[in-house]
Amino acid sequence: MTQAPDSPVWQLVLVLWGTKYPVAEVNHLIDTVCRQASHAPRVVLITDHLREGLRSGVVQRLIPDFFMAADMRGPGCQAKLCMFEAGVVPDDLPAVYIDIDTVVFGDMTRFLALQTRRKSVVMFHNTLLPFGAVPRLIHKVSRGKKYLRGNSSIVIYHPGECTDIASHFREMFAKVGANGTPAMVADDKFISWSHQHALRSIPHDMAVKLPAEFMLPYRWLIHLRARMPWVRRRWAGLIALTLPGVEVKGEALLALPDGAEIVDRKGRRLIWSEAALGPVKARLTAYYTALQQSGRTP
Repeated sequence: MTQAPDSPVWQLVLVLWGTKYPVAEVNHLIDTVCRQASHAPRVVLITDHLREGLRSGVVQRLIPDFFMAADMRGPGCQAKLCMFEAGVVPDDLPAVYIDIDTVVFGDMTRFLALQTRRKSVVMFHNTLLPFGAVPRLIHKVSRGKKYLRGNSSIVIYHPGECTDIASHFREMFAKVGANGTPAMVADDKFISWSHQHALRSIPHDMAVKLPAEFMLPYRWLIHLRARMPWVRRRWAGLIALTLPGVEVKGEALLALPDGAEIVDRKGRRLIWSEAALGPVKARLTAYYTALQQSGRTP
């Protein structure tokens, strides 16, 4: 069947439960994505209850009861695995999932090119070694005992090809419970363990996690890195940046004086200055200023 010229070619997927993120913040994220995308997406919000006041056209899908159990909405965020559940996200188009505390700077349509096969799942890798042939071999030889763990702040996948992730979790839950094996204690650990054979890494010139990219233990090292021209060029070209949500809250950054520091539980420092963050400081300021003006914060 021929697609109409104005039909979406991809889906933006968000998962939301509880009261941490108000509708105004969700709308601001969606507006930002759609405004910068070369192809406007279908937007699918998977939620614990239908939300009023959402941007027009957003498709709301309820989180299946199975994933609404209290032990799946804790620190491990296993409830996020509902994005792979058959019938939750329409299976006709590829999808890009992002956490709501993600700041989008550019055209997210570009992420689709990272999915070289329909069965591929693309996400951040949490180690120096990216996903690839060597990690797959280690995973295979160790019979799943050794594997590279990813981070699910951003996930590129095809909903019609990855339902085995959710179904496999359900099967294991029936046998051993929500945290019955080490791989089941967090959604990204389970994705990494169960789908290691088809994982690909998000390049760091497209998107990064704020703690991993900008937070280091030493001030001199932070400033030295930020002065490297090739690093600043990479930062200027980022499509998206994910925030940790708890220790670094985006809107709270605006209240910081220039040069202020935030130190996380691992002793890593974030210095709120252009000298430390390069062009990202101005882009974060613009994003959260616009969020404040939209009514998120008095």
